[in-house]
Amino acid sequence: MTNATADLPASTRARLLDILGPSGAIEAPELMARYLVDWRGLYRGPAGLVARPASTAEVAATMKACAEAGIAIVPQGGNTGLVGGSVPRPEDRCILLSLERMNRVRRIDPLDFTMTVEAGCILQNIQRAAEDADRFFPLSLAAEGSCMIGGNLSTNAGGIQVLRYGMARDLALGLEVVLPSGEIWNGLSGLRKDNTGYDLKQLFIGAEGTLGIITAAVLKLFPRPRAIETAFIAVRDPAAAIELLSRARSGTGDAITAFELIDRNILDLVFANVAGNADPLAARHEWYVLMEAFGAEGSGGLRPALERVLEAALEDGLIVDAVLAESRAQRQSFWKIREDMADAQKHEGVPIRHDVAVPVSRVPEFLDRAIIACRSALPGARIVAFGHAGDGNIHFNLLPPKGGDAKLFQNEIARMNRVVHDVVTDMGGSISAEHGIGRLRRDELAHYKPALALAVMRSLKQALDPQNLLNPGKVI
Repeated sequence: MTNATADLPASTRARLLDILGPSGAIEAPELMARYLVDWRGLYRGPAGLVARPASTAEVAATMKACAEAGIAIVPQGGNTGLVGGSVPRPEDRCILLSLERMNRVRRIDPLDFTMTVEAGCILQNIQRAAEDADRFFPLSLAAEGSCMIGGNLSTNAGGIQVLRYGMARDLALGLEVVLPSGEIWNGLSGLRKDNTGYDLKQLFIGAEGTLGIITAAVLKLFPRPRAIETAFIAVRDPAAAIELLSRARSGTGDAITAFELIDRNILDLVFANVAGNADPLAARHEWYVLMEAFGAEGSGGLRPALERVLEAALEDGLIVDAVLAESRAQRQSFWKIREDMADAQKHEGVPIRHDVAVPVSRVPEFLDRAIIACRSALPGARIVAFGHAGDGNIHFNLLPPKGGDAKLFQNEIARMNRVVHDVVTDMGGSISAEHGIGRLRRDELAHYKPALALAVMRSLKQALDPQNLLNPGKVI
């Protein structure tokens, strides 16, 4: 792979270097390399240079210079995505624009329960800044130590607490966006109510950098939870898990914030491949739930309520064993298991991943149908299923057979995507719950999305980016 530096006109290169300054541009191939490959190593592409603007004004000037020269821009945050949306394609004549230097928390308003941050802020740093102000920012996912809020918003990230707090789009009150023309739209409003026409910020949240580059956001904050109760539970089966969720929401006054369904296959991979994990329960079971509840007061009320729910579920045969965390360290050990599931699969070959959503009540039916369909279509494939069952989002992945031919297995990606996605679509679900479309799901989106919806999306793209210079070839 080359960096395609010859494809960047000398005059444009000089203009960009003048805009960005010596710290704002990377041209050395060995330094550019990490920006030009995705997290899983599936997608690579060249770029004329890596731009690292330090301000919204520099983003705007860079965009304008590229628009005038007909050079595409591929925006990138922490580059932790799973669908190839943040790296160039081999055929692109582009630069890559990294937001990593725009990492300031501009303002925290504890009374308004808002925080204004730049797009390059790492999610974990935002969480900590909120905590320092005695507030809580609920977006949480495995990559939070390296992913950036601009990317989270551009992909409408979900994570573990969607059940209580919603997706990324539910956590943003306002945005600052640089349009493909180089103009800056300042929508950094902290208003909770604004009914003056179209809600423009929602155009850019989930658009994966194809309509504009998010440079800053006003985020919602919440009261910091004073009580946290976490349970690791062995359940009879997925149907029992969904019944447990219903009971837990009712029995705790809807205090459940996370509800993760986990099959034994993925647990075995975590214990085998990632150090520092141990089975929380003494006996082996086929299905588990990792459940967490937040309370505003001391644990005097929340823990007994959760215990009553679990005791009744045990008596009724919904669960077969459970442990409630007795310390912060034990809670963290439960969540470490969940967070290590992505890394655990990397040791087994490249999985065929599916990030799907169905109505919560139909999660057990989806699992039954998808497992049967995949075993019939690809005998020997190892199936792992886990995810945010509390909001209907399941990560349903296929791994090559032990000792199988990895290349032959990868040849089955398109066929097995269609097998799983046919089941999802037949159930009224979504082929991408939280990971986005990028390059990985673009053709699948074209197959499953209604024609009118695709036409509206293309009209928006044409209106805002008529030259198709912003993250070309992604989503649509």
